[in-house]
Parts: sequence; C-alpha cells; structure tokens
Amino acid sequence: MVAPALNSRLRYWLSDEDEARRNAESRVRNCLAGLAVAGIHPRGVVGDADPLQALADALRVFPADELIISTQPEHRSHWLARDLVGRVRARFGLPAVHIEETGYQAEVNAAAGF
Repeated sequence: MVAPALNSRLRYWLSDEDEARRNAESRVRNCLAGLAVAGIHPRGVVGDADPLQALADALRVFPADELIISTQPEHRSHWLARDLVGRVRARFGLPAVHIEETGYQAEVNAAAGF
C-alpha cells in the first residue's frame, strides 16, 4: 500500500512537505488498520507527491500482479480528471481496479485536502 504525500503547489515549490507526509502517514496507518480488521496485513509506505511516481517507486520494491487505486469520488478528485487510472494502466501494463471512497472517510479526506 502506497500513499502519495499529496501537497499543494505552493508548498511543493517551497519544499514544505512535512504536513503532506504526516497526512500520508495517517492515511497509511488508517488503511493498514482497516485491512488488519479484515485479516489482511500488507506493508504500507508514504510515496512521492506524484501518484504515478509513488507507484513506480513502490513497484521497484514490491512487484504486483494487480493494482487497486483508491480515490475520492470523481467530482472531488483532480487525479481522475487527469485520467490517473488510464495512465497507470498504460504505464505499468498491469490490471488496475479503481475504487472511490465513500461516506465518512471521503468527507474527512476532502476536509484535509486529499
């Protein structure tokens, strides 16, 4: 599981990534805890701010047979507007399943700027 350290453009250019990394670490912890309840115990890391680069870096360490991409709902996700799922499939040549967050977690992430 990889969570990009998503950041604003201004903070990116100012090299201020501390908050973005803290938020990504929180997403990793929450995701791993939720998966553990279901009996799944993956590894999790914080990745680059660019989801494609974060995924490329993660795949160098842990090859995958399939990718699961979780985003906010389409009306809130600029990554979907930029065709993240299609770009992932084209770049990595792996099956990629897209799921959208729903309910409370999506609202929390939106409030936090994800």
